[in-house]
Order: sequence, then C-alpha cells, then structure tokens
Amino acid sequence: MKLTKQDLDKVRHIEGFPIAKDEDIIALSNPPNYTACPNPFIEDFIKQHGKPYDEATDDYHREPFAADVSEGKNDPIYMAHGYHTKVPHKAIMRYILHYTEPGDIIFDGFCGTGMTGVAALSCEKNTTILQDSLFKEDEKVKWGKRNAIISDISPAATFIAYNYTSKLSMSDFEATVLTVIEKVESECNWMYKTNHMVNGKYILHSNSNIVTGNINYTVWSDICICKNCSSEFVYWDVAVDEKEFKEKKVIKCPHCNIELNSRLIDKSYQLYFNDIENNNDKKVKQVPVLIKYTVGKRQFKKKPDNSDLENMEKIVRMNNDHWFPKDYFPEGDKTGEPRRINMDKVYKIYTERSLIILSKLYYNLDRLKDTRFRHFAKFLFSSIYSRSHKMNRYMPNHNRHVGPLAGTLYVPFFQAEINILNLIRDKLEAIKKIGNINNNAYVSTQSATDLINIPINTIDYIFTDPPFGSNIMYSELNFSSESWNKVFTNNRYEAVVNKTQKKDIYDYQDLMVRAFRENFKILKPGRWITIVFHNSQNSVWNSIQESINVAGFVIADVRTLDKQKGTTNQLSYGYAVKQDLVISAYKPKESFMKEFLSHAGSEQTVWDFVRQHLEKLPVVVINNGTIELNTERQPFLLFDRMVAYHIMNGISIPLDASDFYKGLDDKFLKRDGMHFLNDQVNEYATARITTDVESVQMVLFVSDERSAIAWLYQQLNTPQTYAGIQPKFMKEVRSIEKHEKLPELAILLEDNFLQDEQGKWYIPDVNKAADVMKLREKRLIKEFEEYLNSTGKLKLFRTEAIRAGFAKLWKEKNYALVVKTAERLPEKVIQEDDKLLMYYDISLSRI
Repeated sequence: MKLTKQDLDKVRHIEGFPIAKDEDIIALSNPPNYTACPNPFIEDFIKQHGKPYDEATDDYHREPFAADVSEGKNDPIYMAHGYHTKVPHKAIMRYILHYTEPGDIIFDGFCGTGMTGVAALSCEKNTTILQDSLFKEDEKVKWGKRNAIISDISPAATFIAYNYTSKLSMSDFEATVLTVIEKVESECNWMYKTNHMVNGKYILHSNSNIVTGNINYTVWSDICICKNCSSEFVYWDVAVDEKEFKEKKVIKCPHCNIELNSRLIDKSYQLYFNDIENNNDKKVKQVPVLIKYTVGKRQFKKKPDNSDLENMEKIVRMNNDHWFPKDYFPEGDKTGEPRRINMDKVYKIYTERSLIILSKLYYNLDRLKDTRFRHFAKFLFSSIYSRSHKMNRYMPNHNRHVGPLAGTLYVPFFQAEINILNLIRDKLEAIKKIGNINNNAYVSTQSATDLINIPINTIDYIFTDPPFGSNIMYSELNFSSESWNKVFTNNRYEAVVNKTQKKDIYDYQDLMVRAFRENFKILKPGRWITIVFHNSQNSVWNSIQESINVAGFVIADVRTLDKQKGTTNQLSYGYAVKQDLVISAYKPKESFMKEFLSHAGSEQTVWDFVRQHLEKLPVVVINNGTIELNTERQPFLLFDRMVAYHIMNGISIPLDASDFYKGLDDKFLKRDGMHFLNDQVNEYATARITTDVESVQMVLFVSDERSAIAWLYQQLNTPQTYAGIQPKFMKEVRSIEKHEKLPELAILLEDNFLQDEQGKWYIPDVNKAADVMKLREKRLIKEFEEYLNSTGKLKLFRTEAIRAGFAKLWKEKNYALVVKTAERLPEKVIQEDDKLLMYYDISLSRI
C-alpha cells in the first residue's frame, strides 16, 4: 500500500498535521500501520479488530490498579533509543494486563517513543520477565496480544514509535545494514586514525612505522576572551588541572590574573568563508585539546599532535557531496542557546568530520530498497543523534563524555566529538537485542486535541504520559532530528508553557482540556484512563487535575511513583507534588450520565454519584502486609469528587458538606473511616480479620488555614487544652504563604472544634459536627463579603473564606462575580489552588 496525496487531503484539516512537503510525508510513511501525518486508516483497523460497545450486554468491571510497579529501565527495548521522557514498557504492561482483555484496543495520544504500543504487543505471550508478585496481586491477568493505536504531535516521536512496533526480522536487517556501515567505514576510517604516543614519544612497529590507534572521541575546547583585559585564552588550559584531571574550583585569567566567572568570560569568534552557504560567516573559536583512542584492546589519551591537526585541516577542506539538513533553528525558549552563538542552522551543530560521515551514512541508508529496512536504518541513525553533535558534553571530573544536558540545547565549553562509525556499530549491537518484532501497532502523527479519525466509544483503555507545562520543549529539542527526515512538528497545538509560542499556564490547560475531551469521546463508557504525571509545580498539577475533570473523567486513584524503589504509594491528599504520579480515572457509563442530568439539582444526583464512584474503587488494597487506608473512600474526598463532578457538568450542588457527611453515614457502611457499598463490606471485613489497617501518621506542614485545621485534627485525637496545644502550634506555624491571613489559634478552635467542661478541645461527632460546620461557614461568608465590599487587589485574605464565597456564588449562578473576584487575587493563588481554579475556569466559560 502507498500513501497518496488524496489520502493526505482527507486528513490535512486535522490539528497537528505536520509541516512538510507532501512527498516527504509520503516517503517517511509506511501505510496502513504508520503515517507521518494523521493516519487515515485507523477507522478501518478499528472495524476489523474492535468490539462494538453495547451497555446492555457489557459486563466489564475493574477496580483501579493499586499494586507496586517496577520500572525496568535496563531492558534492551528501553535502552535501544533515547528520548526526553519514557515510561518502560514493562511498567505499562502491568496496567494493560489489569485493565484489558486479549484483543482489546489500547490508545496513547502522547505516545513519545511508543512504549504503550510495545507494551500492548508484548502481552501476547508470557515471555516477558515480570515480577512474580504480579500474579498474586492480580489473578485475573489474561495473556494475549492487545491491539494498539498510538499517536503524537511530533514526527520524530512517531517515527521512533513506528519502528518499535512494526514487524521486522532483526537478523536480516542486521546483515543488510552492516553492508552500509562497512562501505562508509572503508571510505572514512582514516578520519579517525591517530599516531600512538606514550610519555611524549611515538611507539613504533618493528618495521619502524608508527603504531596507529583508532580515535574514540576528540575533546574540543572553546577559546574565550577575558572581559577585564580583552585577552584570549583556551578555556581548557585555565579550567582543567591536567595532573589531577579535574576542573579547577577557581579559574584565573592567564594574562591579568583576575578570578574569572561567567560574567567575565565571552566566547571568542572567528570569521571564515562558509563554503556551504557561499558567504562570509562566523563561529566560536575552538581547538582540540584531548584525544581518547584505542590500540588493540587498550585505551589511551593524548594531546593532538601535528599529524592530528593536519588530518583535521584536511577534513575541513573536503567537499561534502551528500545531502544534509540546512534548516534554520526556529525562535524558541530553548533554541535561543545555539542561535545566540551563531549555530543558527542544523548543520552547524556538527564538526566537519561528523557531518561528512553522518551525511554519507544517511545517503546510503536512504537508498535501501526494502521500505521497512530503510525506515529501521533511519531509526538506527536517529538513535546516535544525541551523541553526534557539539552539545555532547565532556566532563574532566568523570574523564568521559556524558551526553547533552537533558531538556536543553546547551552548548558546553568542552565538547566531545565521538567516532560516528564506532557509535553506530555500538547502537546496532544495542538495538539488535530487541529481537524480532512480530506484530504491528497503528501509529499516527497528529495533535491529541483532535482525534476525529478515531470513532467514539471504540477504545478499551488509555495509558498516556502527556507533556507537563514547561518541563520539556519537545518541538524545539526535536527540531534537528526532524530536519534529517524533513518532517517537522506543527507546534500550534503543542501542549506546553512556552514564552516564545506565547502560551502560559492557561493556554496549556486549555490544550490539555481539549486533549482529554478527545480521549473521553473515544474511550468506551465504564473504561479507564491512566495518566502519568511528573512535574514539581502545583500549578501544573492543578491544571492536569482540572483538565481531567472538565473532560468528564472521574479521578479514582492517585499514587506516587517511587522510581528508585520501583513502588507506588497512595498520594496523601492535598499536598505539594514532588514525585512522579500515576492517576487512574474512569469514564462513567452513559446510563449514569443520562440519569444524573435528568435529576439535576436533586439529592439523588449526589448519592447516585457516590454509589457509582464507590463501585469503581478497590475494596481492599494490601501493601507491605497491612490494609491501606483508601483516601478516596473517606468523607472529605468523596465530597470533593462529588462537588467537582456537579460543577463540571454545570449542575448546582444540592447538599452542603455537613448534610453530605450525615447522609454518607446514613446511606453507606463505614469501616475504619472509609465508606463501602453493602455488597463490598463483607470482602473488606474478611480481609480485616487477618490483616491490620496501616497506621498512618501524616507529616503535616502548616502553611495555610486548611493545613492548620488538618494539623489540629491530628493533634486532637486526644482532647487537649488551649495551653497544651498553643506551644506546639506556634512551633509548626513556620512558613505561611505571604497572602494567607491565618486566623488566631483560638478562632481556629472555636470554628472547627468543641470544648468540654474541663476546657479541653475535642473533635465533634457527626451530629454535632454539622452544626459546627454551618457556624464556621457563616463566619467565612461574612469575611468573604467584606472582601467583596473592598476595592483593588486582594493581598492578604483567608483562602478558606474565598473558597466558601466562590461556592456560594456558584450556587447563585453569579459566575461573573466569581471571575471578577478571582482576578483580584494573586495569579499564583488561583493556579495553585485546585478548588479556586475549578470555580474560576468553569465560571469563565459561562460568562
């Protein structure tokens, strides 16, 4: 099958259609499985392999996956090809085996290198070594191939993903590609020869010829200018102690002896005639300072000698007869670094020697007749990219090259120019360990914000690892690799926070909402989506949660992912995100959604939501021999989930918190502070007979009113007097947010707790708690009204009063006043408070 321009016209309107000539998109594609554009053949694939959804006959049920997961980063598949972020396929397999049946269709709209696709295909047989505990944790595992549809907005990513997930005979490929490598070696090996030298003397063969070694890499140093005296110096000479072979802690100008720092150093430039552009140009002055080479099986290092310099000069004068990319780096948050030092075009990031050999390799690989071999050869070629250019850092302290600085286009002072011929052979050895690829996934290149080529209610499970704020600028970092394939990311719909693209946290959130809405449409009702999150900013975490909720999903489980220990633990609700997270959410059934909307505003919607939510939650989770307290089953989080679902659907909330908590106890069974359905409690009780509940003593840091109340709840498990609490409270109140007007301890106690006859404060029981909560609510609303009557920006306020006020305004459908008041608050407060952000965003969409 061949992709045609007519096929492209059918999908050209889809968001994320890449920037490229049609012929280059066609050349890079291998239909129907892979297209370097939105894949027009996906619907046919679903018709052939999908199982039509019918709620009347659907008997699917799963609880959220709550077991420990080991990442397995040393697997050959994981190691074969680098990328900015990647979840090991073995970790993803655990989720797929839990949530799906053989033959189901898995989707990932932010697929990166395609590990979700690899995982789905790897489930065919129990040949992948997973931890033995898998079967103890999930006895319902059924081995068998799952079908995968994976997509990404980046052509660089989807090309890697396609090559990981398309049929290939590895031994046949290896034999084919070795002929190309050997051909280029025969033409270019001389470029990496150096004379063997020990203690400053050449080593000779018995016939008096100099012994030669094979260069592993050459270290280049920038030449810099001291701003104090305007003199030039080789940075290596002043920064490296060659006896100790370490970078010096203090460096001084060799001419004026001033202590140097980054503010006192400039790079030195040289003018030259650019034969490629046929014009005068400039570049940073550099000199080779170290050669690491091999003779036999031993490695040596030396300073470049005259022969090495002559060899390098000869290479510089050579004409490069083969094609290589000459594209300008676009303006960007990250591309500014190479552009600043006149590395404004892709070819300028390579040394002359590397560029000649890369272009020879590419020319020969691109002429392989077999399409699959040709594409996999380019996959091999792209795997050497990150170590083949001038961003590859050399660190004297480690006595080796360490690769580029992750997530940047930083050009270091010391650059390691690696032997490309060695590098591609090493990568071939690594890649062939993958073995044969026996099945195909379907791969598409498009934005996750527009999945119109996938029919609704056809996907059985979604696993995805989306971009997070300003973590990684994928389109900028991928630009040079995409230039070799001549197909570029259309970054208009790239979900990032990026100053150059004029996208802030709200633009990012809008794109993520659109992406998750598309995910919601294509996922079958009652099915699950797993989202991996890694970002330390609360604002981004709140944006992700908001996006998931607005799309219509209901979050049922959030766990922290411990990469060092390879375990997951449930996230303590409401605390800052400092670790990777795994979010489990589900799409409610259509019958529930119709019923919910038909009874909008009645108490029935509240309890209908709670019932279907409890049904989705795990009944018993045993970790380290104890039953885990599931926060999702606890009253405060059930209330938050219920409120969020009503607000996202534009429905007024019929119960306040106090009535909700009373209703929970009346309508559902409570065990160990958690609520259960009638048909769940026996299972929990059975487990409880033989297993203890974990003892949880949360470490609470008092930073605002909410955390202060939580701390008091923890302290008042045993009633205490004001005098007993006050010294401990003062010790905990260390870092209050500067906008937070924290009430005095006496007011916090009066608003939230009761006092007995001995003057001791205690936690009220359910019936009395309702009255306490209503009284507190009145006081908060009164304070909020004072804010409304004031003018100008609010700089000091009770966040709890703002939350209560927004809830009241929402109930009154006064969306304009919510927005007006939100815009008086510091932007950071809205971004980092999930409740305020929810009210603000939804109100904004209603005015």
